[in-house]
Amino acid sequence: MEQLDEKGKYPKTGMILRIRQITFQATDINSYELVHPEGEDLPEFTAGAHIDFHFRDGSVRQYSLSNDPKERHRYVIAVLRESTGRGGSQALHGRLHVQRLVSVGKPRNNFALVPDAKRFLLLAGGIGVTPIKSMVHQLERTGVEYALHYCAKSPAQTAFRDEFDPLAAKGRVHYHHDGGIPEKGLDIAGLLRDIQPGTHLYYCGPPGFMAACQRAASHWPAETVHFEYFTAALAPKSTMSGAEIEAAGSHALGIGFQVKIASTGAVFTVPNDKSITKVLAEHGIVIETSCEAGLCATCKVRYLSGEVDHRDLVLSEEEHAEYLATCISRAKSSLLVLDL
Repeated sequence: MEQLDEKGKYPKTGMILRIRQITFQATDINSYELVHPEGEDLPEFTAGAHIDFHFRDGSVRQYSLSNDPKERHRYVIAVLRESTGRGGSQALHGRLHVQRLVSVGKPRNNFALVPDAKRFLLLAGGIGVTPIKSMVHQLERTGVEYALHYCAKSPAQTAFRDEFDPLAAKGRVHYHHDGGIPEKGLDIAGLLRDIQPGTHLYYCGPPGFMAACQRAASHWPAETVHFEYFTAALAPKSTMSGAEIEAAGSHALGIGFQVKIASTGAVFTVPNDKSITKVLAEHGIVIETSCEAGLCATCKVRYLSGEVDHRDLVLSEEEHAEYLATCISRAKSSLLVLDL
């Protein structure tokens, strides 16, 4: 674990924070309040932001900040204990305790509120409510119109009820409890059927919920739809059709593809069992990474030529025209030229 420097300031790679409070929020969900050990203000963040959580084994997990962005004295994350996850949530639930020092990265945001929307429609599934909750704090404070539909299996599995209940009484937050049967919960297709001018849609949740929102919002203007995945489970293995694979040649069938470094002319082969990031690192070119699942855009790199098989879940279509996520993207062409 990183240590504070001699002045008690943040290390260059992030921050050392203290766990001030752990709160039971719902079945298998705890919230963790993180503060500076010396009581100093923390770096600012915007609604929808997340922080990287650094584990001792070198792994990194992302957790959304759920508190009001105006708060500078603390960060609050909420974590669902998942028995089938990668182990990060179980480690947090099992090992963290009040007063412990932890290493986290500074806030980053791939899920920010657009400033010019007249109204926000927020959909949260389960633990996906965490970034949405910070948005609710901001919208309440600024007086912008919004509605939150919060889907969970039961009241016992609905986090932050003490904060949401007063807003539910005002008709701004709507609970939907389906008992684990989605058909008995929110009619997402019906909710999104009609588009109110000036409305922007934000949604976050587990894979099934995300897929339902994506289908229901397919007729919405792309620039009004915003989402954030907690898992790469919905990422396609490939966006290439059979005809494209045939046209692409042997690199699409198991041999891999090549990347060229524009500044030096060096060319490296990327086999099917390695990422662009890993191959570049093997040749001394280190690209900063975090999630390594196409969820955070930390590793995005500009490309100058070639056709990319984009597999990330965070870059926009406009960004795809210039950038690729080196941790997960592949190639449709035999060569990609990277602006490195």
